[in-house]
Amino acid sequence: MAQMRNIRTLIVLAGAGAMLAACGGGGGILGRERPDEFAVQRQAPLVVPPDFNLVPPAPGAPRPAEGTAAEQALDALFGGPAPRSQVETSALDRAGAADPGIRSTVGDPGTNTVAKGSVTRDIVAAPEGDGQFAQAVIPAG
Repeated sequence: MAQMRNIRTLIVLAGAGAMLAACGGGGGILGRERPDEFAVQRQAPLVVPPDFNLVPPAPGAPRPAEGTAAEQALDALFGGPAPRSQVETSALDRAGAADPGIRSTVGDPGTNTVAKGSVTRDIVAAPEGDGQFAQAVIPAG
C-alpha cells in the first residue's frame, strides 16, 4: 500500500515537473520580436512613367505624387479640400480677406485694442482662487 502511494506521488511529481519545464522556455510566442503595426505603410504599385527623361528622386525623399503617411491619413479622415458652397463664398466675399499675418499682429504689444468695460477688466484682473466663496447674483426682473 505504501509502495503504491510512493509510485503515485512520484508520477504526480514527474508530471508536474514536466508541465513546469514546458513553461520556462522564454522564447515561444510571447518573447518574439513583432513588427510595429503603426509604422507599416502601404506601397503604391509600380508605374512606368510616360516620360523617360525624368530624373530619379533623391534617396529617402517622399514620392511627389503621394505625400507622406500623415497627409494620406488626413485626406482619408477629412476628405481633402472641398469646394465651397455659394453661401460660404458669398459670406467670405462680404467679410473681406484677412491679413495672412493676423495672428502675429494680434499678439504684438503695439496693437491697439478696444476697451470692453470695467466688468471685463475686473474679471481679467481678479486674483486666482479655489472658488470656495464664489457666488452668482441673478438680477430680479
